[in-house]
Amino acid sequence: MTLLPRTMWVILLLALSCSVSLTEAVCEFEAIFNFGDSNSDTGGFYAAFPAQSGSFGMTYFKKPSGRASDGRLVVDFLAQALGFPYLSPYLLSIRSDYKHGANYATLASTVLLPNTSLFVSGISPFSLAIQLNQMKEFKVQVLKKGPNARLPAPVVFGKSLFTFDIGQNDFTSNLASIGIEGTKQFLPQVVAQIVETIKALFAEGGRTFLVSNLAPIGCYPAFLTELPHNSSDLDEFGCMISYNGAVTDYNNMLRDKLHEAAGLLPNASVIYVDTHSVKLELFRHPRSHGLKYGTKACCGYGGDPYNYNKQLYCGNSREINGSLHTASACSDPQNYVSWDGIHATEAANRIVTRAILSGFYFEPPFPLSKLCDLHPIVY
Repeated sequence: MTLLPRTMWVILLLALSCSVSLTEAVCEFEAIFNFGDSNSDTGGFYAAFPAQSGSFGMTYFKKPSGRASDGRLVVDFLAQALGFPYLSPYLLSIRSDYKHGANYATLASTVLLPNTSLFVSGISPFSLAIQLNQMKEFKVQVLKKGPNARLPAPVVFGKSLFTFDIGQNDFTSNLASIGIEGTKQFLPQVVAQIVETIKALFAEGGRTFLVSNLAPIGCYPAFLTELPHNSSDLDEFGCMISYNGAVTDYNNMLRDKLHEAAGLLPNASVIYVDTHSVKLELFRHPRSHGLKYGTKACCGYGGDPYNYNKQLYCGNSREINGSLHTASACSDPQNYVSWDGIHATEAANRIVTRAILSGFYFEPPFPLSKLCDLHPIVY
């Protein structure tokens, strides 16, 4: 599956830009409840562990916003398309508005429970099971307090999109130590936990679930720098064949198990969202989609070809060979797929969202554009 031809993209974008105004918009959904990791964290991790600096947020927010990007994420653009405000992190209690949903995602989260503490393993304590418990507690409070200025009506749970963008850390955090084959051994557990979480949310009233698959990590500057490979493992686009192959195997497993789960949940929509195909296309052919750099990070240190150094992450400074160096951001993140070697730029996230909204990347097909008057994705 590939992206639409460039001429078709123009038609699609014109259609989106002609969407109805905010006052006329109608949508079958009243909220989004998101579960995930740094790819969709709108500030949860930094609410729990305050520490922000550097150029994160430079493009849109003009300051760090708790997002692992220079600007907005796919979940931000999706909320915008449905006419909702950006999702407040569940962990950010001050001034948060949850009338249109909540975001449980945190940076470095995993599907499976981490075996060691955050500070030892680099993994967030807010695994998918914890995020599910947070969702259940949120529902308890909604039922107890009823609708008010910052909480939705109890009926919202049956009228919401439950979105998932998680699993990448389960995959990548073990590759360096146990390799691809070792990692593959427990990936069925990852898929099973996602499915069990969907079933639990179904029991809580959820009926519509959008589950994004894993990105082609073999194309990311960080992993191209850190993970062992040789030149024969690189394809014509500079991506690692073996790691991307393992991701494809995981994605196929996820798709099949989601289809099975859909058959067990009456009146539910369980949708596999193939963002992998969109991101792979961007890494392979960035210039075909208005970008310039695929496998090179905007914010980092090291120059060509990847501009990534794990010892000097985006925004940080340290002494190297007697001189102080800083991993600073490029001046044109709008030309990059990768922001910091691990996460996408706002420009890439915008393209991914538009692809999702086109409907071509849902399995089975899901008529989101027929259920909601979609707002244009604006700069």
